[in-house]
Amino acid sequence: MVDDLYPDIRHGAGAHAATSPFDVAATTTGSVRDAGARIAANIEQVIEGKPAAIRLGLAVMLAEGHLLIEDVPGVGKTKFAKALARSIDCSVRRVQFTPDLLPSDITGVSVYNAEDRDFEFKPGPVFANIVVGDEINRASPKTQAALLECMEERQVTVDGVTYALEAPFMVLATQNPIDMEGTYPLPEAQRDRFTARISIGYPDRAAEIMMLGEHASADPLDSLRPVSDATEVRALISAVRRVHVTDAIKAYAVDLAEATRRAPEIRLGASPRATLQLLRAAKAWAALEGREYVIPDDLQYLLVRVVAHRLLMTSDAHIEGRTAEDLLSRIAQSVPIPAGAQPAGSR
Repeated sequence: MVDDLYPDIRHGAGAHAATSPFDVAATTTGSVRDAGARIAANIEQVIEGKPAAIRLGLAVMLAEGHLLIEDVPGVGKTKFAKALARSIDCSVRRVQFTPDLLPSDITGVSVYNAEDRDFEFKPGPVFANIVVGDEINRASPKTQAALLECMEERQVTVDGVTYALEAPFMVLATQNPIDMEGTYPLPEAQRDRFTARISIGYPDRAAEIMMLGEHASADPLDSLRPVSDATEVRALISAVRRVHVTDAIKAYAVDLAEATRRAPEIRLGASPRATLQLLRAAKAWAALEGREYVIPDDLQYLLVRVVAHRLLMTSDAHIEGRTAEDLLSRIAQSVPIPAGAQPAGSR
């Protein structure tokens, strides 16, 4: 099932560029911090008590990545994805993944036009700035694979013709734990294309009481309004790209990735794509902090969130109850920081 989250917005290139009410002339890290705080505050009207998850979702968006939200049903996975999408005034489509969903239902299909006597391409829901994939692991692996090209290359190829996707482009996917009924495991190549994975988790007692008082009579999503648009997001992404990364920080990122490849508990370590996305996420995280440079703390904090879902543990590690998250936490503490990486901010 495919839905428009903004029925009044037509998805197409540059729909908001000419009428953006936001000032995007000064695309500094300060503007990234301010815009991030504004968007986060808007999302918190719907998702209460989860500032870390919201901030990470913003970092993934500004890093030009994709976010996987994994948790048990009923904790707000889809609501989180919708709140982030609705906070940005751009083209948004939602796909409900089901076992009978076909790849063409996502990418689009060529339909014969009898009047023109030619095939006409009908674009699928991936032709949007933000694509919300609900319960992605309930579709077959073949349908899941339809997202591979668009997530990595920002393009779709149908019947030998390649169509570019408009920037910004982000896939926000939710999934239930793999041990729940009716789920298929995401292939390794699919997981590797998600920049980060987060879990919403149960709210604390105070947040749940507040939710019962404020959300029982009406859905806060119904009244949520955009506080940014695609034009501003593109400008913020441009500012994130300019965040400084020293050679020592790059070496530290590689050292962290190599440590996962050497660990005896891990059957499949972090890929070079994982290292690249870790660095991109660190640049976005630094910009959200208002910094123009990446520090080792950024990589250490993001390591579990960016890398854990990509790793395959050995059978012995599974039997002994050792997890990728625990191992990555140890790696973050044990891998030495190269000389020159720590004082990056003193320049």
